[in-house]
Amino acid sequence: MNLRIIKIVSSVFLCLSALIMSCDNKKVENKNIVEKKVIISKEIETPEGMIWVEKKTFLMGAKMGDKYAMSREKPAHKVEVDGFYIDAHEVTNRQFKEFVDATKYITVAERPIDWEVIKKDLPEGTPKPADSILQPGSLIFNKHAKGVVSMANYGQWWKWQLGANWKQPEGPGSSIEGKDNYPVVHVAQEDALAYCKWANRRLPTEAEWESAAQGKFEDNIYSWGNKYEDLNENANTWQGTFPTDNRTEDRFEYISPIKSYPPNNIGLYDMAGNVWEMTTDFFNVNYYQTLDPTVVQVNPKGADKSYTPSNPYQTEYVIKGGSFLCHESYCASFRISAKMGMEPNSSSDHIGFRTVATKEMLKK
Repeated sequence: MNLRIIKIVSSVFLCLSALIMSCDNKKVENKNIVEKKVIISKEIETPEGMIWVEKKTFLMGAKMGDKYAMSREKPAHKVEVDGFYIDAHEVTNRQFKEFVDATKYITVAERPIDWEVIKKDLPEGTPKPADSILQPGSLIFNKHAKGVVSMANYGQWWKWQLGANWKQPEGPGSSIEGKDNYPVVHVAQEDALAYCKWANRRLPTEAEWESAAQGKFEDNIYSWGNKYEDLNENANTWQGTFPTDNRTEDRFEYISPIKSYPPNNIGLYDMAGNVWEMTTDFFNVNYYQTLDPTVVQVNPKGADKSYTPSNPYQTEYVIKGGSFLCHESYCASFRISAKMGMEPNSSSDHIGFRTVATKEMLKK
């Protein structure tokens, strides 16, 4: 059940602030990587379209010299993560359609909204919106936002769109025809988990995601290195004045097809920008401050519970990588350590996911 609609109608926007603020066994020759099966061990073949991430110890969280690092990314700490397979790119419309065709699955954004259910997770006394508003839909970026007065008012560039879903990303009349190779969007965590179950995959932990983004490195700020100046060559983000003027210096105004930018050094695409990616960790702004920085965290799974002052009524999960809306003046979330929070029942046009698998999972 999508809870964001209630906050939008009530002008609360509690969860939007968390959403917006703030192999190496496969050779990669160029951005048109040929995905082949490569034997990683005697028992397991690398699944098609996935990359093996070696076991390693690396620095997780804010890096030295990262001027955009936020308090929730500090302090940096060492983690050790076992090896795993991860999708070379986000799950696409084509892949998600295969899942839907096989299972007849209906996403959260397509389902009827039950006020009696969703009001249980809202502040007491929240008024019920009109029935005409309580209809299936999702959040979309308002491409016509003008005259923004306060950057704290997210409703100036976000709007609830009735009928928006993965098949109609901009609402009724829109479609994904000709966009098979675009990341699927307007999916909630429940939808991503259903896809994972069907595909014998799972979502990554935040630590796994950062390990994959680092690739062969251990303490990069960005998935391509440490130079901010290389951003436009390596990621689909926002240039110009957010949210009213996008100069498209990176070639794309909004969402872009997968593999539109070079992969990182182990062959992973779009680990920065384009669409946010889901993880299994709770979003807790104080979590890193509870860790002993002298102790290496082994395969960490994140905080025990969610916590963010801007959205105290909802459980949120960490999303990583930023999106086509990220800009240095606003969230600068095109960095490896950057993170935001997402309600599990929420969806929008700038959040997708990629999956992971372990050798143990593939042996079953």
